[in-house]
Amino acid sequence: MLVLALDIGTSSCRTALFDERGVRQSSTTAQQAYTLHTDHQGCAELDPPTLLAAVTGCIGRTLAAQAVDRRLRDRAIAAVGTSCFWHSLIGCDAAGSPLTPVITWADSRCRDDAERLRRTLDERLVHRRTGCMLRSSFWPAKLRWLARTRRPVVRQVRHWMTPAEWIYLMLCGERRCAHGMATGTGLYSPSSCAWEPGMLRSSGISIEQLSPIADAALHLLPRHRKRLATVGEADWFPAIGDGAASNLGSGATRPGLAALNFGTSAAVRVMHSDARASRPQAPFGLFCYRVDERRFLIGGAISNAGNLRAWCLRELNLGADEAEIEHALARQAGPDQALAVLPFWNAERAPTWREDVSGAIVGIRQSTTALDLLQAITEATYHRLATIIERMDSGAGSPRFIVGGGIQKSPTSLQRLADVLGQPLTVLDEPEASLRGAAVFALEKLGCDGRLSSVAGSTVRPDRRRAERFAQARQQLAQLEGTLFPDGEGRRLRRPLRRTKRP
Repeated sequence: MLVLALDIGTSSCRTALFDERGVRQSSTTAQQAYTLHTDHQGCAELDPPTLLAAVTGCIGRTLAAQAVDRRLRDRAIAAVGTSCFWHSLIGCDAAGSPLTPVITWADSRCRDDAERLRRTLDERLVHRRTGCMLRSSFWPAKLRWLARTRRPVVRQVRHWMTPAEWIYLMLCGERRCAHGMATGTGLYSPSSCAWEPGMLRSSGISIEQLSPIADAALHLLPRHRKRLATVGEADWFPAIGDGAASNLGSGATRPGLAALNFGTSAAVRVMHSDARASRPQAPFGLFCYRVDERRFLIGGAISNAGNLRAWCLRELNLGADEAEIEHALARQAGPDQALAVLPFWNAERAPTWREDVSGAIVGIRQSTTALDLLQAITEATYHRLATIIERMDSGAGSPRFIVGGGIQKSPTSLQRLADVLGQPLTVLDEPEASLRGAAVFALEKLGCDGRLSSVAGSTVRPDRRRAERFAQARQQLAQLEGTLFPDGEGRRLRRPLRRTKRP
Protein backbone atom coordinates (compact mmCIF):
# COMPACT_ATOMS: atom_id res chain seq x y z
CA MET A 1 0.00 0.00 0.00
CA LEU A 2 1.09 3.57 -0.76
CA VAL A 3 -0.16 7.02 0.17
CA LEU A 4 0.24 10.20 -1.85
CA ALA A 5 1.41 13.21 0.18
CA LEU A 6 1.04 16.87 -0.81
CA ASP A 7 2.84 19.77 0.85
CA ILE A 8 1.50 23.15 -0.30
CA GLY A 9 3.77 26.03 0.72
CA THR A 10 3.77 29.77 0.10
CA SER A 11 6.54 29.53 -2.51
CA SER A 12 6.26 25.99 -3.88
CA CYS A 13 4.41 22.70 -3.55
CA ARG A 14 5.82 19.18 -3.30
CA THR A 15 4.35 15.73 -3.79
CA ALA A 16 5.67 12.21 -3.22
CA LEU A 17 4.55 8.66 -2.50
CA PHE A 18 5.17 7.07 0.91
CA ASP A 19 4.91 3.43 1.91
CA GLU A 20 2.92 2.22 4.91
CA ARG A 21 5.95 2.70 7.19
CA GLY A 22 6.05 6.39 6.31
CA VAL A 23 9.18 6.09 4.15
CA ARG A 24 9.33 8.46 1.18
CA GLN A 25 9.85 6.91 -2.24
CA SER A 26 12.38 9.51 -3.35
CA SER A 27 12.07 8.78 -7.08
CA THR A 28 8.46 10.03 -6.97
CA THR A 29 9.20 13.44 -5.42
CA ALA A 30 8.03 16.40 -7.51
CA GLN A 31 8.22 20.14 -6.86
CA GLN A 32 6.77 23.23 -8.53
CA ALA A 33 7.55 26.84 -7.57
CA TYR A 34 5.23 29.83 -7.93
CA THR A 35 5.38 33.52 -7.16
CA LEU A 36 4.14 35.16 -3.97
CA HIS A 37 2.97 38.64 -4.98
CA THR A 38 4.19 41.26 -2.50
CA ASP A 39 4.44 45.05 -2.25
CA HIS A 40 5.59 47.71 0.18
CA GLN A 41 2.11 48.00 1.73
CA GLY A 42 2.28 44.45 3.08
CA CYS A 43 0.54 42.53 0.29
CA ALA A 44 1.37 38.79 0.16
CA GLU A 45 -0.98 37.03 -2.25
CA LEU A 46 -1.09 33.94 -4.47
CA ASP A 47 -3.10 33.41 -7.64
CA PRO A 48 -5.61 30.54 -7.03
CA PRO A 49 -5.52 29.02 -10.57
CA THR A 50 -1.72 29.10 -10.53
CA LEU A 51 -1.69 27.32 -7.17
CA LEU A 52 -4.14 24.66 -8.37
CA ALA A 53 -2.15 24.10 -11.58
CA ALA A 54 1.07 23.67 -9.60
CA VAL A 55 -0.53 21.12 -7.25
CA THR A 56 -2.13 19.05 -10.01
CA GLY A 57 1.05 19.27 -12.07
CA CYS A 58 3.10 17.87 -9.18
CA ILE A 59 0.55 15.10 -8.62
CA GLY A 60 0.77 14.18 -12.29
CA ARG A 61 4.58 13.99 -12.21
CA THR A 62 4.55 11.85 -9.06
CA LEU A 63 2.02 9.43 -10.57
CA ALA A 64 4.05 9.31 -13.79
CA ALA A 65 7.17 8.42 -11.77
CA GLN A 66 5.22 5.61 -10.09
CA ALA A 67 4.14 4.24 -13.47
CA VAL A 68 7.74 3.71 -14.62
CA ASP A 69 9.07 2.33 -11.33
CA ARG A 70 8.87 -1.48 -11.27
CA ARG A 71 8.78 -1.53 -7.47
CA LEU A 72 5.82 0.86 -7.26
CA ARG A 73 3.66 0.69 -10.37
CA ASP A 74 1.52 -2.26 -9.23
CA ARG A 75 0.99 -0.95 -5.68
CA ALA A 76 -2.32 0.74 -4.91
CA ILE A 77 -2.50 4.29 -3.56
CA ALA A 78 -4.95 4.01 -0.68
CA ALA A 79 -5.09 7.63 0.47
CA VAL A 80 -4.00 11.20 -0.06
CA GLY A 81 -2.75 13.39 2.81
CA THR A 82 -2.06 17.10 2.53
CA SER A 83 -0.09 19.72 4.44
CA CYS A 84 -0.78 23.38 3.66
CA PHE A 85 0.30 26.74 5.03
CA TRP A 86 -1.88 27.99 7.87
CA HIS A 87 -3.85 31.23 8.44
CA SER A 88 -4.62 32.02 4.77
CA LEU A 89 -7.99 32.52 3.09
CA ILE A 90 -9.82 32.84 -0.20
CA GLY A 91 -13.36 34.12 -0.87
CA CYS A 92 -15.54 32.24 -3.41
CA ASP A 93 -18.99 32.51 -4.96
CA ALA A 94 -21.66 29.84 -4.59
CA ALA A 95 -20.11 27.77 -7.40
CA GLY A 96 -16.64 27.85 -5.83
CA SER A 97 -15.14 30.33 -8.29
CA PRO A 98 -12.53 32.51 -6.53
CA LEU A 99 -13.49 36.15 -6.00
CA THR A 100 -10.29 37.06 -4.15
CA PRO A 101 -6.66 35.99 -4.41
CA VAL A 102 -5.26 33.67 -1.77
CA ILE A 103 -4.44 36.13 1.00
CA THR A 104 -1.61 34.45 2.88
CA TRP A 105 -0.53 34.55 6.50
CA ALA A 106 2.25 36.98 5.53
CA ASP A 107 -0.16 39.66 4.25
CA SER A 108 -0.03 42.48 6.79
CA ARG A 109 -2.25 45.13 5.14
CA CYS A 110 -4.83 44.53 7.88
CA ARG A 111 -2.52 45.71 10.71
CA ASP A 112 -4.79 48.68 11.49
CA ASP A 113 -7.84 46.41 11.58
CA ALA A 114 -6.05 44.09 13.99
CA GLU A 115 -5.25 47.06 16.21
CA ARG A 116 -8.92 48.15 16.16
CA LEU A 117 -9.95 44.65 17.21
CA ARG A 118 -7.53 44.83 20.13
CA ARG A 119 -9.16 48.11 21.20
CA THR A 120 -12.63 46.60 21.30
CA LEU A 121 -11.93 43.01 22.41
CA ASP A 122 -9.96 41.55 25.29
CA GLU A 123 -7.05 39.92 23.43
CA ARG A 124 -6.14 37.71 26.37
CA LEU A 125 -9.67 36.31 26.52
CA VAL A 126 -9.72 35.80 22.74
CA HIS A 127 -6.37 34.01 23.03
CA ARG A 128 -7.68 31.70 25.76
CA ARG A 129 -10.73 30.83 23.66
CA THR A 130 -9.12 30.47 20.21
CA GLY A 131 -5.42 29.83 20.83
CA CYS A 132 -4.70 32.77 18.47
CA MET A 133 -3.77 36.42 18.90
CA LEU A 134 -5.71 39.37 17.45
CA ARG A 135 -3.07 40.08 14.84
CA SER A 136 -2.77 40.47 11.08
CA SER A 137 -1.81 36.83 10.53
CA PHE A 138 -5.30 35.59 11.37
CA TRP A 139 -8.71 35.73 9.72
CA PRO A 140 -10.58 38.22 11.96
CA ALA A 141 -8.36 41.16 10.97
CA LYS A 142 -8.16 40.02 7.34
CA LEU A 143 -11.95 39.73 7.09
CA ARG A 144 -12.45 43.17 8.65
CA TRP A 145 -9.90 44.63 6.21
CA LEU A 146 -11.60 43.02 3.22
CA ALA A 147 -15.02 44.28 4.35
CA ARG A 148 -13.56 47.78 4.66
CA THR A 149 -11.54 47.90 1.44
CA ARG A 150 -13.25 45.39 -0.90
CA ARG A 151 -16.91 45.78 0.04
CA PRO A 152 -18.43 45.07 -3.43
CA VAL A 153 -16.44 41.84 -3.71
CA VAL A 154 -17.15 40.76 -0.12
CA ARG A 155 -20.90 41.12 -0.73
CA GLN A 156 -20.61 38.47 -3.44
CA VAL A 157 -18.65 35.99 -1.31
CA ARG A 158 -20.70 32.98 -0.26
CA HIS A 159 -17.89 30.89 1.17
CA TRP A 160 -14.62 31.69 2.93
CA MET A 161 -12.11 28.87 2.94
CA THR A 162 -8.44 28.02 3.21
CA PRO A 163 -6.50 27.47 -0.04
CA ALA A 164 -6.30 23.71 0.54
CA GLU A 165 -10.08 23.56 1.05
CA TRP A 166 -10.57 25.33 -2.27
CA ILE A 167 -8.21 22.93 -4.06
CA TYR A 168 -10.11 19.99 -2.59
CA LEU A 169 -13.39 21.60 -3.64
CA MET A 170 -12.10 21.80 -7.22
CA LEU A 171 -10.95 18.17 -7.17
CA CYS A 172 -13.52 16.50 -4.93
CA GLY A 173 -16.54 18.79 -5.27
CA GLU A 174 -17.19 19.18 -1.53
CA ARG A 175 -16.27 21.69 1.17
CA ARG A 176 -14.67 20.24 4.30
CA CYS A 177 -12.17 21.71 6.75
CA ALA A 178 -9.97 19.55 8.98
CA HIS A 179 -9.64 20.43 12.67
CA GLY A 180 -5.91 20.80 12.01
CA MET A 181 -6.64 23.54 9.45
CA ALA A 182 -9.60 25.36 11.03
CA THR A 183 -7.51 25.86 14.16
CA GLY A 184 -5.19 28.31 12.38
CA THR A 185 -7.92 30.76 11.37
CA GLY A 186 -8.54 32.52 14.69
CA LEU A 187 -12.24 31.58 14.39
CA TYR A 188 -12.00 28.12 16.00
CA SER A 189 -12.10 26.92 19.60
CA PRO A 190 -9.48 24.27 20.46
CA SER A 191 -11.51 23.37 23.56
CA SER A 192 -14.87 22.75 21.89
CA CYS A 193 -13.39 21.70 18.50
CA ALA A 194 -15.89 23.94 16.69
CA TRP A 195 -16.19 27.39 15.12
CA GLU A 196 -16.20 30.12 17.80
CA PRO A 197 -19.53 32.04 17.51
CA GLY A 198 -18.25 35.20 19.22
CA MET A 199 -15.34 35.53 16.81
CA LEU A 200 -17.60 34.93 13.81
CA ARG A 201 -19.72 37.91 14.90
CA SER A 202 -16.66 40.05 15.53
CA SER A 203 -15.38 39.15 12.03
CA GLY A 204 -18.70 39.94 10.34
CA ILE A 205 -19.38 36.50 8.83
CA SER A 206 -21.87 33.68 9.42
CA ILE A 207 -21.19 30.02 10.11
CA GLU A 208 -22.92 29.18 6.80
CA GLN A 209 -20.01 30.86 5.00
CA LEU A 210 -17.53 28.40 6.52
CA SER A 211 -16.99 24.74 5.72
CA PRO A 212 -18.11 21.90 7.98
CA ILE A 213 -15.28 20.76 10.26
CA ALA A 214 -14.36 17.08 10.00
CA ASP A 215 -11.35 14.88 9.28
CA ALA A 216 -13.37 12.31 7.27
CA ALA A 217 -12.14 11.54 3.77
CA LEU A 218 -13.42 12.95 0.48
CA HIS A 219 -13.21 11.33 -2.96
CA LEU A 220 -12.15 12.55 -6.37
CA LEU A 221 -14.85 13.81 -8.73
CA PRO A 222 -15.61 11.44 -11.63
CA ARG A 223 -14.40 13.96 -14.21
CA HIS A 224 -10.89 13.90 -12.70
CA ARG A 225 -10.59 10.14 -12.30
CA LYS A 226 -9.43 9.42 -15.84
CA ARG A 227 -6.59 11.94 -15.65
CA LEU A 228 -5.65 10.90 -12.08
CA ALA A 229 -6.73 7.26 -12.33
CA THR A 230 -4.17 5.95 -9.83
CA VAL A 231 -5.77 8.00 -7.02
CA GLY A 232 -9.32 7.80 -8.40
CA GLU A 233 -10.50 5.49 -5.61
CA ALA A 234 -8.23 6.83 -2.86
CA ASP A 235 -9.43 8.50 0.35
CA TRP A 236 -8.56 12.21 0.19
CA PHE A 237 -8.18 13.33 3.80
CA PRO A 238 -8.67 17.08 4.34
CA ALA A 239 -5.49 19.14 4.64
CA ILE A 240 -3.90 19.95 8.00
CA GLY A 241 -1.64 22.90 8.78
CA ASP A 242 2.02 22.60 7.87
CA GLY A 243 3.05 23.07 11.49
CA ALA A 244 1.00 20.10 12.65
CA ALA A 245 2.32 18.07 9.72
CA SER A 246 5.89 18.98 10.64
CA ASN A 247 5.49 17.53 14.13
CA LEU A 248 3.94 14.35 12.75
CA GLY A 249 6.61 14.00 10.07
CA SER A 250 9.52 14.59 12.42
CA GLY A 251 8.26 12.21 15.09
CA ALA A 252 7.79 15.03 17.62
CA THR A 253 4.44 13.70 18.83
CA ARG A 254 4.77 13.81 22.63
CA PRO A 255 5.65 16.47 25.23
CA GLY A 256 9.29 15.36 25.60
CA LEU A 257 9.96 16.24 21.96
CA ALA A 258 9.79 19.59 20.17
CA ALA A 259 9.73 20.12 16.41
CA LEU A 260 11.84 23.10 15.36
CA ASN A 261 11.35 23.97 11.72
CA PHE A 262 13.56 26.62 10.15
CA GLY A 263 12.85 27.53 6.55
CA THR A 264 11.53 30.76 5.03
CA SER A 265 9.85 31.35 8.40
CA ALA A 266 10.46 29.32 11.54
CA ALA A 267 8.55 27.79 14.44
CA VAL A 268 8.95 25.55 17.46
CA ARG A 269 6.07 23.33 18.63
CA VAL A 270 5.35 20.66 21.25
CA MET A 271 2.46 18.22 20.78
CA HIS A 272 0.12 17.22 23.61
CA SER A 273 -2.74 14.77 23.93
CA ASP A 274 -5.97 15.78 25.64
CA ALA A 275 -5.93 14.97 29.35
CA ARG A 276 -7.08 16.56 32.58
CA ALA A 277 -3.51 17.66 33.30
CA SER A 278 -2.94 18.97 29.78
CA ARG A 279 -5.68 21.31 28.61
CA PRO A 280 -5.49 23.18 25.27
CA GLN A 281 -4.01 26.45 26.54
CA ALA A 282 -0.83 28.33 25.64
CA PRO A 283 1.07 31.10 27.43
CA PHE A 284 0.00 34.52 26.11
CA GLY A 285 1.96 35.37 22.97
CA LEU A 286 2.31 31.75 21.89
CA PHE A 287 -0.23 29.65 20.00
CA CYS A 288 -2.44 26.67 20.77
CA TYR A 289 -3.52 24.80 17.61
CA ARG A 290 -5.34 21.54 17.12
CA VAL A 291 -3.81 18.64 15.18
CA ASP A 292 -7.07 16.70 15.38
CA GLU A 293 -9.77 16.08 17.98
CA ARG A 294 -7.37 14.33 20.36
CA ARG A 295 -4.09 16.29 20.03
CA PHE A 296 -2.95 19.91 20.09
CA LEU A 297 0.23 21.97 19.72
CA ILE A 298 1.78 24.64 21.93
CA GLY A 299 4.45 26.84 20.39
CA GLY A 300 5.38 29.99 18.55
CA ALA A 301 6.35 31.08 15.04
CA ILE A 302 8.53 33.87 13.69
CA SER A 303 8.08 35.56 10.31
CA ASN A 304 11.76 36.48 9.90
CA ALA A 305 14.01 33.47 9.39
CA GLY A 306 15.49 32.02 6.19
CA ASN A 307 13.90 34.85 4.23
CA LEU A 308 16.38 37.23 5.94
CA ARG A 309 19.30 35.05 4.89
CA ALA A 310 17.99 35.22 1.32
CA TRP A 311 17.71 39.01 1.68
CA CYS A 312 21.32 39.24 2.87
CA LEU A 313 22.64 37.09 0.03
CA ARG A 314 20.74 39.18 -2.50
CA GLU A 315 21.15 42.73 -1.17
CA LEU A 316 24.62 42.54 0.39
CA ASN A 317 26.24 41.05 -2.74
CA LEU A 318 27.69 38.12 -0.83
CA GLY A 319 27.91 36.03 -3.98
CA ALA A 320 26.37 32.75 -5.02
CA ASP A 321 29.06 30.42 -3.67
CA GLU A 322 27.26 28.87 -0.69
CA ALA A 323 30.28 26.73 0.21
CA GLU A 324 32.53 29.79 0.50
CA ILE A 325 29.96 31.59 2.66
CA GLU A 326 29.64 28.47 4.82
CA HIS A 327 33.39 28.33 5.42
CA ALA A 328 33.59 32.05 6.16
CA LEU A 329 30.78 31.89 8.72
CA ALA A 330 32.38 28.86 10.37
CA ARG A 331 35.41 31.04 11.13
CA GLN A 332 33.11 33.55 12.90
CA ALA A 333 31.50 31.20 15.38
CA GLY A 334 30.48 33.57 18.19
CA PRO A 335 28.80 36.97 18.75
CA ASP A 336 31.99 38.91 18.11
CA GLN A 337 31.07 41.53 15.52
CA ALA A 338 29.64 44.11 18.00
CA LEU A 339 26.34 44.32 16.12
CA ALA A 340 22.87 44.16 17.66
CA VAL A 341 19.98 43.32 15.34
CA LEU A 342 16.22 43.39 15.85
CA PRO A 343 15.11 41.22 12.90
CA PHE A 344 11.73 42.79 12.08
CA TRP A 345 12.00 43.05 8.30
CA ASN A 346 8.48 41.51 8.13
CA ALA A 347 5.71 42.00 10.70
CA GLU A 348 6.86 39.73 13.51
CA ARG A 349 4.82 37.12 15.34
CA ALA A 350 5.66 35.30 18.57
CA PRO A 351 6.45 36.06 21.26
CA THR A 352 5.87 39.84 21.18
CA TRP A 353 3.89 40.20 17.91
CA ARG A 354 5.52 43.50 16.92
CA GLU A 355 3.55 44.41 13.79
CA ASP A 356 4.12 48.14 14.20
CA VAL A 357 7.93 48.29 14.00
CA SER A 358 10.67 47.73 11.44
CA GLY A 359 14.07 46.10 11.73
CA ALA A 360 17.04 47.77 13.39
CA ILE A 361 20.81 47.26 13.17
CA VAL A 362 22.86 48.96 15.88
CA GLY A 363 26.65 49.17 16.03
CA ILE A 364 27.63 49.48 12.36
CA ARG A 365 31.15 50.85 11.85
CA GLN A 366 33.33 51.39 8.83
CA SER A 367 35.00 48.06 9.58
CA THR A 368 31.67 46.17 9.49
CA THR A 369 31.55 43.68 6.62
CA ALA A 370 28.68 42.14 4.70
CA LEU A 371 29.55 38.82 6.35
CA ASP A 372 29.29 40.47 9.79
CA LEU A 373 25.78 41.63 8.89
CA LEU A 374 24.76 38.17 7.68
CA GLN A 375 26.05 36.61 10.87
CA ALA A 376 24.36 39.10 13.20
CA ILE A 377 21.03 38.99 11.34
CA THR A 378 21.08 35.19 11.36
CA GLU A 379 21.85 35.05 15.07
CA ALA A 380 19.05 37.53 15.78
CA THR A 381 16.47 35.18 14.24
CA TYR A 382 17.80 32.35 16.40
CA HIS A 383 17.47 34.53 19.49
CA ARG A 384 13.75 35.02 18.72
CA LEU A 385 13.29 31.25 18.76
CA ALA A 386 15.21 31.01 22.03
CA THR A 387 12.87 33.57 23.59
CA ILE A 388 9.84 31.53 22.47
CA ILE A 389 11.36 28.40 24.00
CA GLU A 390 11.88 30.23 27.29
CA ARG A 391 8.17 31.19 27.30
CA MET A 392 7.20 27.57 26.60
CA ASP A 393 9.03 26.26 29.67
CA SER A 394 6.57 24.16 31.67
CA GLY A 395 8.94 23.27 34.49
CA ALA A 396 9.34 19.73 33.15
CA GLY A 397 12.79 20.38 31.70
CA SER A 398 13.80 21.13 28.15
CA PRO A 399 12.44 18.85 25.42
CA ARG A 400 14.63 17.27 22.78
CA PHE A 401 14.62 19.51 19.72
CA ILE A 402 14.13 17.81 16.35
CA VAL A 403 15.18 20.17 13.55
CA GLY A 404 13.87 20.24 10.00
CA GLY A 405 13.62 22.70 7.12
CA GLY A 406 16.10 24.44 4.87
CA ILE A 407 18.58 24.87 7.73
CA GLN A 408 19.37 21.15 7.43
CA LYS A 409 21.57 21.98 4.41
CA SER A 410 23.97 24.12 6.47
CA PRO A 411 26.13 22.46 9.16
CA THR A 412 27.46 25.87 10.22
CA SER A 413 23.95 27.24 10.73
CA LEU A 414 22.93 24.16 12.73
CA GLN A 415 25.93 24.57 15.04
CA ARG A 416 25.19 28.27 15.50
CA LEU A 417 21.55 27.52 16.29
CA ALA A 418 22.58 24.94 18.91
CA ASP A 419 24.97 27.49 20.43
CA VAL A 420 22.35 30.25 20.57
CA LEU A 421 19.72 27.95 22.11
CA GLY A 422 22.25 26.28 24.40
CA GLN A 423 20.58 22.96 23.58
CA PRO A 424 21.55 19.86 21.58
CA LEU A 425 19.67 19.43 18.31
CA THR A 426 18.58 16.26 16.53
CA VAL A 427 18.80 16.95 12.79
CA LEU A 428 16.42 14.87 10.68
CA ASP A 429 17.76 12.67 7.91
CA GLU A 430 14.42 13.18 6.11
CA PRO A 431 14.48 16.69 4.55
CA GLU A 432 10.71 16.82 3.95
CA ALA A 433 9.16 16.72 7.41
CA SER A 434 5.87 18.44 6.47
CA LEU A 435 5.47 16.25 3.40
CA ARG A 436 6.07 13.14 5.49
CA GLY A 437 3.66 14.50 8.11
CA ALA A 438 0.90 14.69 5.51
CA ALA A 439 1.55 11.02 4.72
CA VAL A 440 1.62 10.08 8.41
CA PHE A 441 -1.73 11.80 8.99
CA ALA A 442 -3.29 9.75 6.17
CA LEU A 443 -1.67 6.54 7.43
CA GLU A 444 -3.03 7.19 10.92
CA LYS A 445 -6.52 7.53 9.47
CA LEU A 446 -6.04 4.20 7.68
CA GLY A 447 -5.02 2.54 10.97
CA CYS A 448 -1.38 2.06 9.97
CA ASP A 449 0.23 4.25 12.65
CA GLY A 450 1.52 1.17 14.49
CA ARG A 451 3.68 0.31 11.47
CA LEU A 452 5.44 3.67 11.16
CA SER A 453 9.23 3.56 11.19
CA SER A 454 11.18 5.76 13.59
CA VAL A 455 12.71 8.95 12.25
CA ALA A 456 16.51 8.93 12.15
CA GLY A 457 18.74 11.91 12.75
CA SER A 458 22.18 13.10 13.86
CA THR A 459 23.02 15.20 16.93
CA VAL A 460 24.57 18.68 17.02
CA ARG A 461 25.76 19.71 20.50
CA PRO A 462 26.27 23.31 21.66
CA ASP A 463 29.56 24.82 22.69
CA ARG A 464 28.91 25.81 26.31
CA ARG A 465 31.18 28.87 26.34
CA ARG A 466 29.58 30.28 23.21
CA ALA A 467 26.13 29.45 24.58
CA GLU A 468 26.83 31.55 27.69
CA ARG A 469 27.91 34.51 25.58
CA PHE A 470 24.85 34.18 23.37
CA ALA A 471 22.61 34.16 26.46
CA GLN A 472 24.18 37.46 27.54
CA ALA A 473 23.70 38.86 24.03
CA ARG A 474 20.01 37.90 24.18
CA GLN A 475 19.52 39.92 27.35
CA GLN A 476 21.12 42.92 25.66
CA LEU A 477 18.82 42.51 22.64
CA ALA A 478 15.78 42.48 24.94
CA GLN A 479 16.97 45.74 26.53
CA LEU A 480 17.54 47.28 23.10
CA GLU A 481 14.05 46.30 21.94
CA GLY A 482 12.53 47.83 25.05
CA THR A 483 14.45 51.04 24.47
CA LEU A 484 13.80 51.45 20.75
CA PHE A 485 10.28 50.05 20.65
CA PRO A 486 8.47 50.53 23.97
CA ASP A 487 4.93 49.19 24.06
CA GLY A 488 2.73 51.94 22.62
CA GLU A 489 -0.62 50.27 23.11
CA GLY A 490 -0.91 51.15 26.79
CA ARG A 491 -3.22 49.45 29.25
CA ARG A 492 -6.57 50.57 27.87
CA LEU A 493 -9.67 48.92 29.28
CA ARG A 494 -11.15 46.74 26.57
CA ARG A 495 -14.62 45.31 26.13
CA PRO A 496 -14.54 41.52 26.64
CA LEU A 497 -15.55 39.09 23.94
CA ARG A 498 -19.24 38.30 24.25
CA ARG A 499 -19.64 34.96 25.92
CA THR A 500 -21.75 32.31 24.22
CA LYS A 501 -23.00 28.91 25.20
CA ARG A 502 -20.90 26.01 24.04
CA PRO A 503 -22.40 24.03 21.18
